Order: sequence, then C-alpha cells, then structure tokens
Amino acid sequence: MSSQFLQLFIISRSGGLLYNQDLSAAAPVLSTNDWLRFGSTFHGLHAIAGQIAPVISAGIEKLETGTFKLQCFLSRTGTKFVLTAQAGTQDLDAVLGKIYEAYADFVLKNPFYELEMPIRIPEFTNAVTRIVAHYSAAKSSRKELQLR
Repeated sequence: MSSQFLQLFIISRSGGLLYNQDLSAAAPVLSTNDWLRFGSTFHGLHAIAGQIAPVISAGIEKLETGTFKLQCFLSRTGTKFVLTAQAGTQDLDAVLGKIYEAYADFVLKNPFYELEMPIRIPEFTNAVTRIVAHYSAAKSSRKELQLR
C-alpha cells in the first residue's frame, strides 16, 4: 500500500475548527458539518485524554491503526494542528512542524487575520500544498533508492 498524507485540520484552543484541507484524492470526502463535528469531537477527546492519563499529559499526540495514522501538534497557545495519513506514512512530525512555521508566517503575521477566526488565507493554503508535495516527493525518492 502506498503511503500518503490525507487531511489537515487546525482547531482553536476553544475547540472551534479554524482550517481544514484535503491533501490527497484518497482522503474521505467530508461535508462542512462533518469537519466541524470532527474538530470539536477531537478537541474534547484530546482534553479528556490529558485528564485521565496516568502520567502528566497534554492529550492525544498520535493515534495509529491498521489503516491510518493521526498526529497532533499542540502549539504553546493551545491551537491543535492535526494531520491524518495512510498507515506507514513517515515524516508526520516534520510536516506538522513545517505547517506550523507556515501558520506563523502567513496567518499570525497577517495584519488582517483575527485570532480564533477561520483561516482563509490563500498563501497559507498554497504553502501547505507545497510542504505536503515536498515530503511526498521525498518519500517517493526514498522508495526508489530502497528498491535499487
């Protein structure tokens, strides 16, 4: 099975969905209501996981199943960046780190963006697309090297 990134969503510290983007044609098609429900549900589960963990925990960081991976990066401000991918996909940490950098550059530094509001900044969407394409191309070249 090929590995690929599927979806990105960003959740505010209060649980609102700020941003979502399909990263692949293989990603399940979700309606706007599904995205909103998914974002708020993940926010609640993340908070509960942090409270019931037997050790000090910030919440859900990774979730791996036989068919997909989910990884969450929690920023210092409480904003959650969640990336889903097919099982076996590598570099989720690196991709989330680069997406966070793009968020800082194109969203937080944008004088017209207000915190906690949905992100509708084309430069950010383009940056996410480039980041995912870069890591997908890097995966392809690694696979070719392994096959030789």
